[in-house]
Amino acid sequence: METFLGIDYPTLWYLVVGLLFSGYAVLEGFDYGAGSWHLFFKKDLSRRIAINAIGPLWDANQVWLIIGGGALFAGFPVMYATMLSAMYIPFMLFLLLLVLRSSAIKFRSAEKMLWWRKTWDIVYFGSNVLIAFLLGVVLGNVLQGFELHENFSYKGGIFFAFLSPYAIMAGFTTLSLFMTQGAIFLLLKTEGRLHARLTFLLKKGMIFFISSFAITSLYTLIFIHGVTDKFKEQPLFFILPILAFLAVANVPRLVSKKKYFQALIFSSLTMAFLLMLVAFQLYPVLLPSTIDPTYSVTIYNAASSQKSLGIMLTMVVVGAPLLAGYLIFLYKTFNGKVQLDDTSY
Repeated sequence: METFLGIDYPTLWYLVVGLLFSGYAVLEGFDYGAGSWHLFFKKDLSRRIAINAIGPLWDANQVWLIIGGGALFAGFPVMYATMLSAMYIPFMLFLLLLVLRSSAIKFRSAEKMLWWRKTWDIVYFGSNVLIAFLLGVVLGNVLQGFELHENFSYKGGIFFAFLSPYAIMAGFTTLSLFMTQGAIFLLLKTEGRLHARLTFLLKKGMIFFISSFAITSLYTLIFIHGVTDKFKEQPLFFILPILAFLAVANVPRLVSKKKYFQALIFSSLTMAFLLMLVAFQLYPVLLPSTIDPTYSVTIYNAASSQKSLGIMLTMVVVGAPLLAGYLIFLYKTFNGKVQLDDTSY
């Protein structure tokens, strides 16, 4: 098996895919989180400001989803196919909600009628909440495992099987983390009465997150089989849950000091460390089988050919600096408080 810097190609591609989806979670996290507060703002002006805070960024942030999905399909096509078979309903709902969310952003301010704007406000709020929730539900299902049999065939239910108690808890935890992230981001982009309102809402959001995070973590440790095995084998990696805990604890401390930019960084680090925990716990498994571990989808039995992975890794080396430069330019260009004008949503 070919290697680069002593790491085999499937492992490298596992890291690349993980990095892309982590970037998506961090950047789209505050987008979805900001939208999940939308109906908590009473005035039309406040809602317009909140939408325009993410206006120049939301569609660029979705590039991470497109690239991540493409990288998953190209690097691990077996995992891609099996995952869609098991999670067909949530993924179809996810795509539908993405379309509705984009439509709401574009159409809301196209007309001035009150009923028109209220309708799209509800669509925008609901789509953001459900997208964030579904992302957590999918992650919860991956941690629990799937009923996979020989040849990676999925034998579980279709319509409501993905809504297990643990998946629902993971969904609420993800939603609460995104809402916290979104409120912090909006505090950086707003001022005046809306800023004061967000300060109050952020406190509620952090209580929601800490409560749901604690419950889900406790359930994971007690009921999810083998969740601590990897850490017992390699104690050095205990640093990951420690860093995740410190990042979580640092967010309310920084918020209380009104250091919102630093709080945004640490809430982003919280997402990153939690996803790293998941990746470390699963490796080298991508989709665990609850029927028999030998039926699990791994990075080795799901990977493309060595030549394909080598070519794609070369493309990553070339493309990654370009993507990073584009994002730096984008966020610097649209830095600062939101100012509405004739071109605003």
